[in-house]
Amino acid sequence: MCKVSSTVHFVTRSSGSREGSARAHWVPNTDVYATDNGLVIKVELAGMRSDNLEITIEGNRLRISGNRPDGCRAPKCSFLVMEINYGPFESMLELPPGYDLGQAKAAYLNGFLRIDVPVAVAQIKSTKVPIAEGN
Repeated sequence: MCKVSSTVHFVTRSSGSREGSARAHWVPNTDVYATDNGLVIKVELAGMRSDNLEITIEGNRLRISGNRPDGCRAPKCSFLVMEINYGPFESMLELPPGYDLGQAKAAYLNGFLRIDVPVAVAQIKSTKVPIAEGN
């Protein structure tokens, strides 16, 4: 496995924060990669429905949260191995400048949430520069 360093930052909140950390129990596996058109954020969320997910934008931050229910096991069971996370989760990504979160598109398919964030289109104003005679 390879961890790639980038300008995308996962934002963590201190345990004393009142914003979500008290209810968020886990952070899903996430890939972020750049394409010619922008960024792609892919989040592994097997066993969920799209109506259990919420995506919000806070400035240059993208917050992905939700709740994966644990309704398929026997009420009184004794785990030998438990690697699947259940319950509430939250992931906060801080994106570098140059991407337009306001134009982001999201789709959930086969256990993966995919968010496409396009490159920001700079609005270039055309201005004439006067040319002086002589000197």
